[in-house]
Amino acid sequence: MKLFNSMKKILVIVESLDINDSSGTKGRISLIKNLFESGFQLRVCHYTRNNIDQKLIGLENLECVSIPEKKFNLLYLLSRTERVFTRLTKINLNPYLESWFGFSFTFFNDTNSIVSEVKKQKDFQPDLILTLSKGASFRPHYALLKLPELHYKWMAYVHDPFPFHYYPRPFNRIQPGYAQKEKFFRAVSQKARYSAFPSQLLKEWMGSYFKDFLKTGILIPHQISELNTENVALPSFFDASKFSLLHAGNLLEQRNPFPLINAYRKFLLDFSEAKIDSQLLFVGPANFHEKELKLLENEIPSLVTACRNFPFLEILALQKHVTVNIILESKSEISPFLPGKFPHCISANRPVLLLSPYYSETKRLLGSDYPYWSESDDELRLYFNIVALYEKWKNKELKELDREDLKSYLGNTYLKNSISNLN
Repeated sequence: MKLFNSMKKILVIVESLDINDSSGTKGRISLIKNLFESGFQLRVCHYTRNNIDQKLIGLENLECVSIPEKKFNLLYLLSRTERVFTRLTKINLNPYLESWFGFSFTFFNDTNSIVSEVKKQKDFQPDLILTLSKGASFRPHYALLKLPELHYKWMAYVHDPFPFHYYPRPFNRIQPGYAQKEKFFRAVSQKARYSAFPSQLLKEWMGSYFKDFLKTGILIPHQISELNTENVALPSFFDASKFSLLHAGNLLEQRNPFPLINAYRKFLLDFSEAKIDSQLLFVGPANFHEKELKLLENEIPSLVTACRNFPFLEILALQKHVTVNIILESKSEISPFLPGKFPHCISANRPVLLLSPYYSETKRLLGSDYPYWSESDDELRLYFNIVALYEKWKNKELKELDREDLKSYLGNTYLKNSISNLN
């Protein structure tokens, strides 16, 4: 029997609606927006700590309930005492506390705050409760475990592997309290009636550790959500007349940009005119790589590194105007992640230069015959891909991405069918 015969009510419990705080939050907002546009009646309970403008993030027509933080209790007192102690002594107690308890005092108080607010939503009787998080937090999921009366209609959205020792290399590491974290996520896999994953490879990956995910899991990829960028000013360093390759987003330590830069440098040596009519842009935080990137920027004038946060709409507008968007993943045997920028790149409709493992969700979706793919450290293949893109651009033969199949997969129709066909 389908879950939604006549009903369409979903209670969404989301950690944050601050669109500028992380790529994860951007993805969750797009999912909420598309659920609403698919015809479901939503109430969104969110634990955002900053003030938000619902109109700015495209949720002005939704009922959004801000979850207040519980104060004047022992956990709150302990969490604030810990913060003051750390600030005064520069000693971080969190690793020790998490080794003992699995999570921080702040985590426990936050999840209790979410539980209290969910209990108050008795005037809204949902058919489905969807928990959404970001990063390695999963606070809404921990909160729902404390409400067993709701487990029969709970869908846990698993956006990334958890805990960290279940990440593929090179991201995997042992966290303090890893055993308690593993126990927590095993409970999520067993108690939630449904689970959802942004990628097929992630579902299979997490199912290899928690077998129940293979039985309850469905695919809900990161969503295309159209936002108006017509009047958004582009950064002054961008030259629309040039052949431009853009990497937008956080350049994590594990994402090595230097093989790409080496391939670009060889391209400039072999195509001298490209020194004038091309740009390689890195836009977004790059704390681990910034020093070396800045040195290379002095050496390669057409290399632009803007290593800071930019407003989300500005990045979206830039992705639509560059010649090529770059998706750079870490060197690994497998990448089960669907990058948060993937739907933005599909929506921008520009060719994608993909640097990923052979076994990656992005490569799976673009297809085995996608021409502009290489391993992230394969400088020779990167060079040939850049040359091929440049020569087509130069001859005015470079076509748009035009992947209507992926636009459909990342859009409302697939999403609505996935939810409506739940049993």
